[in-house]
Amino acid sequence: MFSKLKVTALYSLLGFFSLSGTYCNAQETTIDFSYLDYHLPFEERVDVLLSQMTLDEKVSQMTNESKSIPRLQIPEYNWWNECLHGVARAGYATVFPQSISVAASFDKELMKEIGSVISDEARAKHHEFLHQNKRTIYTGLDFWSPNVNIFRDPRWGRGHETYGEDPYLTGELATEFILGLQGNDPKYYKTIATAKHFAVHSGPEKLRHSFDVDVSDRDLYETYLPAFFKTIKEAKVYSVMGAYNRFRGESCSGHDFLLNQLLRDSWGFEGYVVSDCGAIRDIETGHHIAKSKPEAAAIGVKGGCDLNCRSYYKSLGEAVKEGFITEEQIDVALRRILMARFKMGMFDPEEVVPYSKIPTEIVCSDVNTELARKAAQESIVLLKNSNNLLPLAKDQIKKIAVIGPNADNWESLVGNYHGTPKNPVTFFKGIKNKVEPQIKVLYAEGSHLDDETLNLKPISSVYLQTEDGRQGLEGAYFNNTQCSGEPEFTRVDDKIDFSWQYAPVSKTLVDTFSIRWKGYLLPPANGTYELGLYAKRGMTIKIEGKEISIGKGSAHHPQYATDRLVLEGGKKYHIEIEFYTDETNAQACLLWAMPDKNLIDDAVKVTKEADVAVVVVGLSQRLEGEGGDRNDISLPKQQEELIEAVKATGKPVILVINAGSSLAINWAKDNIDAIVNVGYPGEQGGNALADVLFGDYNPAGRLPITYYASLDELPPFEDYDMKNRTYRYYKGKPLYPFGYGLSYTSFKYSDLQLPTQTKAGDTLNVSVKVTNVGDRDGDEVVQLYISDVKSSTPRPIHQLEGFDRIHLKAGESKIIEFTLTPRQLSMINKKTQRVIEPGTFDIYVGGEQPGFSGDNDALSTEVIKASFKVLGHQFFKIK
Repeated sequence: MFSKLKVTALYSLLGFFSLSGTYCNAQETTIDFSYLDYHLPFEERVDVLLSQMTLDEKVSQMTNESKSIPRLQIPEYNWWNECLHGVARAGYATVFPQSISVAASFDKELMKEIGSVISDEARAKHHEFLHQNKRTIYTGLDFWSPNVNIFRDPRWGRGHETYGEDPYLTGELATEFILGLQGNDPKYYKTIATAKHFAVHSGPEKLRHSFDVDVSDRDLYETYLPAFFKTIKEAKVYSVMGAYNRFRGESCSGHDFLLNQLLRDSWGFEGYVVSDCGAIRDIETGHHIAKSKPEAAAIGVKGGCDLNCRSYYKSLGEAVKEGFITEEQIDVALRRILMARFKMGMFDPEEVVPYSKIPTEIVCSDVNTELARKAAQESIVLLKNSNNLLPLAKDQIKKIAVIGPNADNWESLVGNYHGTPKNPVTFFKGIKNKVEPQIKVLYAEGSHLDDETLNLKPISSVYLQTEDGRQGLEGAYFNNTQCSGEPEFTRVDDKIDFSWQYAPVSKTLVDTFSIRWKGYLLPPANGTYELGLYAKRGMTIKIEGKEISIGKGSAHHPQYATDRLVLEGGKKYHIEIEFYTDETNAQACLLWAMPDKNLIDDAVKVTKEADVAVVVVGLSQRLEGEGGDRNDISLPKQQEELIEAVKATGKPVILVINAGSSLAINWAKDNIDAIVNVGYPGEQGGNALADVLFGDYNPAGRLPITYYASLDELPPFEDYDMKNRTYRYYKGKPLYPFGYGLSYTSFKYSDLQLPTQTKAGDTLNVSVKVTNVGDRDGDEVVQLYISDVKSSTPRPIHQLEGFDRIHLKAGESKIIEFTLTPRQLSMINKKTQRVIEPGTFDIYVGGEQPGFSGDNDALSTEVIKASFKVLGHQFFKIK
């Protein structure tokens, strides 16, 4: 069936054009299609295919937009897909807590479950897209997740994409997530995960395209690389993304030492490397290592980067002509890329690929929604609970006030790189779901996020009017992206708040279309309004000679464009809006923030009416995210004023921290009754918060980052040295420490068992008894830290080397066992050798870090200690 076939047709009759436009001689072409025989080994199939490709065809496969090659039956494929905490930008999907939030669960089994559900939905979506002949961006099976960089500084805008500041925790959680994504079939990957950004990358965002990082070998091998090492060795992650920045003078997306010598030669990585988007361009324009596109492309490939996100690798053909690279070197990279496609089953009939049978009904199913709620529950961290205010008793409350800029805003649930939740439950909605009608729930916005970031909401149809006086705006819908020619149809839309997802506009307007809306905006009062757009690809509004635009051809994900205008109440303002899309999952929203009334006064009013107030404050991806770092770690001033005003009413206040990084909530720690950290909890965040507040779930989350009291004692953001950074090296007193979190019950530790001495190179077994001594069932996160009492070089104060989340009924005990490997006791010495030295180590086991027991109110756990001696030395490979 798959023997050599003669393919003549147009090729022999007319000749054909290569992808670069070069006319090729018309000759009878014999193609060996045996690479389509799924019985053959992948390696053999890749070799057969690669040997028949022209240089132009090879180059066409090496960017994220890999072109189709009809003569070889290679379909087009776009490698750009995202699933950081749910399938993103590809229609409705289950949205789990953001990475930094789910890291607070300290639950490895949960991480694997989440990864498995995400890959189920990804497979179902991918095959549905194929059936619809959709092969564009966000329809594929490889995913550029997870982010395993170390969150070394709280100012980094992308820190909430990570699993926190600890290398061990990051590696453990990322490994399980990857195992869930990639599946367990012996032949095919369910999806391919990507560990990013390799390596030594964590801001500043504004400098990333030109920044050069250099750190000590000790910091490199003990902080920045361990999580990557673990995902490659234990999860067998099949893709790695190179970072934007340079490391010791070379681009991380074309770095011979990092990508060839370390990743492949030393660690045995067998997959492919993809550049961060535009990182190959940076080799020329940002880092000024190359003087031309062909040279930059050649540096990338020779430096170990196989696939280019964006377009610089299109110059590889020219790079061969100019002598920067050989075709054989290109073959090495392309072989890895093709192998990945074969391993995902892209050249095989669907019926032989087991994951192709996952039904679309699994997407946003009740089962998946329930897992999202469980993940949100496990991610919640109780930071303070004075006088056991929590959990709240329903029979003692008649009214509850839910207040704050993030209290009723679905965007505050998701963080960045998020999917589109089908039925997101805000905090306000979750509390209403829990207690109404038994308890009346009041609401007040209270404040904006900050002075520059207002709370935008869709403009209601009551403020919109068509040119002939009807409510809404008249939309003309076009079957092109230019709003040109005759529209397919016109209609009046009540408002512009669309997320088309799988449901097309019409039979003819599915993914590629444009819309022009016309009419009037009718502001209700005088004042300064913020007018905003939220869309992907392109959207523009014109009003009174002013234009606000999300530029045409812009990012392939939804983004904002805003501006402020002074408008008169009662006046009609003519508006014209144009939107276009050429991708699946089209979204278009027209938003505004109306002139401020006194938001704090409203919050105080509803608080006085209520028995207790829940104040939801924090950040959003509009304040922290890709491209945007923070200058300080305080709450925005508006929100601080809101908290103080609500507290001044004398009513009990529960503060809910809704953010992806640490906040200096010093005043709140000293003055607020209870503090709950929800992070960015995903689509079920509101229900999960309500479960915790009213005692239907006993919180057990732990902080995966340090909460600092201020930035005064931290090094400059640009300094990558780990000295005085993260709990492992910070010598000051944190506001709340890494690993910290309270419960509604209490736990006691006893019978810590371990040898008093061990030989270097032997494993070490540790066991401890944990008892729930409180009156409620609950989870406990058992944490094991080690400390090298005396070493020849500086070591962490202590470091996490084991954890286990367990459930204990009231009065129940369990024996928890840990096994420490020799590598976990090793260090990088002054000679840059990885070695276990003889000496004494302290072991701490408990529900938090050592050194903080008794330092916080409502203590719900403890830490116990034992010591052992290591005899002799053992040396390891440095890498």
